[in-house]
Amino acid sequence: MSTLAIVGGNGQIARLLHPLLVARGHTPVALVRSESYRNRLEATGAAVRLLDIEHSTAGDFAGVFEDTDTVIFLAGGGPDGDIERKRTVDLEGSLKSIEAARETGIRRFVQVSAINVDEPVPDSASPVWRAYVEAKRDADAALRDSGLDWTIIRPGLLTDDPGTGLVELGQDVSRAEVPRADVAAVIAEVVDSGAGIGAQWDLVSGDTSVADAVAGS
Repeated sequence: MSTLAIVGGNGQIARLLHPLLVARGHTPVALVRSESYRNRLEATGAAVRLLDIEHSTAGDFAGVFEDTDTVIFLAGGGPDGDIERKRTVDLEGSLKSIEAARETGIRRFVQVSAINVDEPVPDSASPVWRAYVEAKRDADAALRDSGLDWTIIRPGLLTDDPGTGLVELGQDVSRAEVPRADVAAVIAEVVDSGAGIGAQWDLVSGDTSVADAVAGS
């Protein structure tokens, strides 16, 4: 069983993921910036350690990665809001996580990105959207070049609908919606099965069970 450092441990996907990991015998360690999140996250079964992604060094990341064997990078500033946070959270948070994983000897690294970020950004795109896509694209490229045992999961449009347990997963999937609950289920299956090393998958709702989709992709 794994002990997993969940970067962005208070995010919406993370809060759905923690109990799934616990149910499979794993130990999620939620890395969060505020002590105020502790009670809510411990109620999901997660351990809690403090980490301010934007103001911490890679060495700080390595410190909170201690005694874990897998990194799950779920942090993100989202496709809206502050342009600067796309760099400091989505990109630099990932880069510091990669560096810290190497420093601490962690091999397994799963990163949640976004679908289609390798495609050219239209000239009509807003500056915020452009910054978001570029940050996710560059973070994925860095992870692919890291030498770690990586998996990149690129969901389509995230929704808060109940999970169906049915997905489409692959390298060239048409953009569509997917519930956050199903993204969490795919991450849990990847961790538990050990599948997906060296794989970059798009993820949307579909008609294949999560277990079969992960095993067959």
